[in-house]
Amino acid sequence: MAPADPYAGHAMPDGDGAALHAGHAADLSADAAPREPIPAITDADRAAAFPELHHGHMSHGATINSLVRLNRLEGWDADHDSGQAWEADAWIGGDVQRLWLRSGGEREGGRTESADLEVLYGRGISAWWDVVAGVRHDLALGGDSQSWAAIGLIGMAPYRFEVSATAYIGESGQTAAHLGIEYEMLLTNRLILQPVVELDVSGKDDPQRHVGSGLSSAEAGLRLRYEINRRFAPYIGVVHERSFGGTADYRQEAGEAARDTRFVAGVRLWF
Repeated sequence: MAPADPYAGHAMPDGDGAALHAGHAADLSADAAPREPIPAITDADRAAAFPELHHGHMSHGATINSLVRLNRLEGWDADHDSGQAWEADAWIGGDVQRLWLRSGGEREGGRTESADLEVLYGRGISAWWDVVAGVRHDLALGGDSQSWAAIGLIGMAPYRFEVSATAYIGESGQTAAHLGIEYEMLLTNRLILQPVVELDVSGKDDPQRHVGSGLSSAEAGLRLRYEINRRFAPYIGVVHERSFGGTADYRQEAGEAARDTRFVAGVRLWF
């Protein structure tokens, strides 16, 4: 017995299939005029669409922003003595020009060993770097104050290393330089490991402030912080500090160690 026709009962339409779409074809002739004629582009239209930009930056108005950061406020309790240290910065301004304030210092045995304050004008020279220039005033060991002219760079190097490099010229012709490099390793969304390296260089011996020429001191730290929120983060860490050359000799003559390792605990704030 022959199989049944699977298309039995399905009537096929008569005529050309194109007839099914009759009346749906759009008028695509080249001579068809638009319903609303497009006006010719004028010089004024071009000027409005492509305004002249100055200094390579888009204009967003005179927006003033600010930030205050207490990067490190920490203390330690070592065998020889307890102490505290701080490092803070703040800025106010726009995307290109800013006024910077920076401060750092250390207390040990109930007295201030060192403290400094910098006031700097900063100008952006690229998307990641600012050049800064201004003055620094510090209170060194023994209460001897010193003022410096400062110029340097701050910004983000490749692989997200935060870099601060500053050169100084003192009132009496002394020269010095400071280099700081930081990196943040995101262990979780809130747990961050931060290695820090700082180097200080002096142009000549300064017995009054117990500083020798050349590489005078280096500090390496490793801090683990927990960000309760973006503005408040307690941390713990370890810091190793070492003096070199004449600076180490001055410290040993004063009965101090040329190198020191300490465990610290502190807090990081910004607002």
